[in-house]
Amino acid sequence: MQTTGQFVSSIRAAGALSRRTLLVGASLAALAAMTPAAFADEPSGQLVLLNYASGADLDVIKDLEAGFIKAYPKVTFNDVNLTGGSDMRGAIRTALLGGQKADLFINTWPAFRKELADAGMLRKLDQQWTDLKLGDELSDSWKALGSTDGVLYGITFTFGDRSGIFYRTDSLKKAGIASPPATWDDFIASFAKLNAAKITPIAIPAKVWAHAEWFETLLLRTGGGDAVAKLAAHQIQWTDPAVKAALKKYAELLRANCCGDVNAMLATEWDNAADNVLKAGTAGYEMIGMWTNNRAKSDYGLTEGTDYSLFQFPSLGAGHDDTSMVDSKEFSELTSGANPTAADAFLKWVNSAEGANIIAKSGLASPSNKVDPSLYGAVQKIAVNAVSKSKVQFVMGDLLPGDLVDEYRVQLQKFLQDPSDANIDAVTAAIEAKAASAY
Repeated sequence: MQTTGQFVSSIRAAGALSRRTLLVGASLAALAAMTPAAFADEPSGQLVLLNYASGADLDVIKDLEAGFIKAYPKVTFNDVNLTGGSDMRGAIRTALLGGQKADLFINTWPAFRKELADAGMLRKLDQQWTDLKLGDELSDSWKALGSTDGVLYGITFTFGDRSGIFYRTDSLKKAGIASPPATWDDFIASFAKLNAAKITPIAIPAKVWAHAEWFETLLLRTGGGDAVAKLAAHQIQWTDPAVKAALKKYAELLRANCCGDVNAMLATEWDNAADNVLKAGTAGYEMIGMWTNNRAKSDYGLTEGTDYSLFQFPSLGAGHDDTSMVDSKEFSELTSGANPTAADAFLKWVNSAEGANIIAKSGLASPSNKVDPSLYGAVQKIAVNAVSKSKVQFVMGDLLPGDLVDEYRVQLQKFLQDPSDANIDAVTAAIEAKAASAY
C-alpha cells in the first residue's frame, strides 16, 4: 500500500506522463475555477459516482439516486462500483491513479480527504456553500467537519454514533440482566452473567480494524476529546500516559473474560461480530457504527427497539462521560468530473427534506435540519439523542494518515494477545516510532 506522500507523488508523476491523469494542468485550472450554477437551466446529463457501498448501504445510495432523478429527470447516474477489503481507501487510490474520472465519490475518512485535496483532486466547495445556501440545511459545525485546512471539500449526508453498544434484548434477559449497564463496574459485572448463560459478553472483531473502537472511546472517556484530537494530530506522543491509561482500561475488559479466545477475535470481521450479537445471539455486546442498525433491520429482519437495542458506553466517572465518538459520510466532488452543475445540484438536494427523509427511513441519521425526526426508529432515536447531548469527537482511526493507521491496528492486535503493562509499553512505542515519520 502506498504512503500518503507516495500517493501524492504518484499523482504528480502521472500528470507529467499521461493525458489520462486527473491532474492535467489546464483542465485542472478550469475545473477548480468553476462556480456553482444557479440552476437557471435544469441540471442534465450523466452524473458519475465512484461508489464502494454494498448491502444495505448500497440500497440507501440507490434510493438517493432514484429520488434525485425524480427531482431532476434529465440526469442519469453512472455508478463506478469498486470492490476491496474493509478499508476501501486502497481501492479508491487504485482507481484514481488508473485515471478513473468521476463527478462524485463517497468519503468517510478526513485524513483521506486531505490526501486527495493535497493532490488537487477535489473541488473546493466554499462557493457552493454560499451560492447554493447549503447552510439552510446544515449548521456551520457540519461545514467545519467537511473542511480540511479551512477549505470545504465534503458535504455530510449521514452521521453515526460510534460510542453506542448494540445488544439483543433476549440475550440480556437470558443472562438475567434486567437493563443495560450504565456504569463501568456494572458493565464488567455483567460479563459473569453472560458467560454463565454461554453467551460471550463482547464480540470484538479484531481481524482488520474494528478492535480499535473500544480503545478510541476509552481514550475519549478517560482523556477527553482534547487527548483524542492531540493524539490524532501527533501533538502528544503515543507513549503519553493518556494513551496507556486507556489501554489499561481495555485490559480490564480482557481480564474480566469479556471476549473469548483471542484467536477467534483475530479471525472476526465487524459483520461476523454483528451476526454473533444480533442474529445468532452467541455474543452479548458489539460497539460498532450505526450502519449495523440498517443491517439489523434489512438483513436480519429484526424489529428495532424490540428485538434489539442500543445503549451508550457506560459511565467511567473520569470527567468525560458527556462525550461520544461520531463518524460521518460525505459526498465530495472530484476535479475530473465532467458534470459539476449536476453534482452541485445533488449536494444541495441530498440534505433537502426529501433526501434527508430517505436517509432517515433507511435507519440512518441525517445531519439536515429538514429531516423529519419522527421517521427515526427506536434505536436511531437513542443514538441521535445521545449525540445531540454529547461533546462529540470524530472517530480517531479515520483521522490518522493511512500508513500510520495500519501500524496502529496491527499493534492493537498484539495488545489483545498480551494486555500486560510491559506489552502496553512495547505497543505504544511501536506506534510512536511509526508516527514519528508519518506526519
